[in-house]
Amino acid sequence: MINPIQAATVVIGAMLSACIFSAGFDHALAAPNTTSREAAAATAAPVGTVEATQPRGRVYLFRGALGPIFSRGMDRLTKRLEQAGIRADVYEFTICRLIAAQAIRDYRDDPAPIILIGHSMGGLCALKFAEVLQDENIPVNLVVTVDPAHVSPNVPLNVERFINIFLSNSVLGGGDVVAKQGYQGHYASFDLSAHEEVTHINIDKMDSIHEQLVTAITQIATTPAKAEGEAVPLRYVVPPDAPVELWDSGKPLFARSGDTLQTLATLNRVPLWALTQINRLSDSAPLTVGQRVIVPRRLEPLLTSSAQSPSKR
Repeated sequence: MINPIQAATVVIGAMLSACIFSAGFDHALAAPNTTSREAAAATAAPVGTVEATQPRGRVYLFRGALGPIFSRGMDRLTKRLEQAGIRADVYEFTICRLIAAQAIRDYRDDPAPIILIGHSMGGLCALKFAEVLQDENIPVNLVVTVDPAHVSPNVPLNVERFINIFLSNSVLGGGDVVAKQGYQGHYASFDLSAHEEVTHINIDKMDSIHEQLVTAITQIATTPAKAEGEAVPLRYVVPPDAPVELWDSGKPLFARSGDTLQTLATLNRVPLWALTQINRLSDSAPLTVGQRVIVPRRLEPLLTSSAQSPSKR
């Protein structure tokens, strides 16, 4: 259970921070909380010596209200991304628009993939950030919101991949974010409310989620946003005894003779509960030939797909 005093502190901090955010004071705030890496870059080796061998992309991470106390998971994830050779910086959500303006300038100079990740009010910031980039016709390769605020906006159309990891019963977050009408990107929503061990305070610190995000972001420059077939939105309540697997979206399959949900789950290496939820069928429900079944998928980078495809003779 969350300590009542701690919860009240977070709520009050969130309300005050939201007022600052809405009033537009972010433009007048101090410079972002980053490391000295920018200064070191000025004296680094000439362009093309080291950068060419590192994964391309820029990751912008945002803490929630009272972030230095309650959103330290964003700092841990930033360090893991940097260790993987990815440019990543963590900020307070209150300077969201300031960082978005800088991101636009950076993208004009070097159109590298853009990834936005935020916890609590930082999740709201990530979506607002994406809206600012949409106005500039700049795509966002991935947005990840971690128990975002209830008032978070919908996913804008320029986002290629969106993942929401949240607690539907959370009073501090609980943002069940949906996509804007006409959205055609990859969408996956994971409700962890059935996991009693997960709270708004620790949901941003889950190592298994960090590990999956680092892997996906490392590969994102070589992973096509437009996968084969239709991208079907996924919405799950993850069972209490199930690990969190960050699928990108669903894909439709059509049942053949003898197919069952269990055989399709085994063939596609996904848990049976995922198929029963997304298709709203019991695990013993019979399938008819040609019946449409949605199966969760992870997008694969081009190199991996090529390596696994059979050689042509």
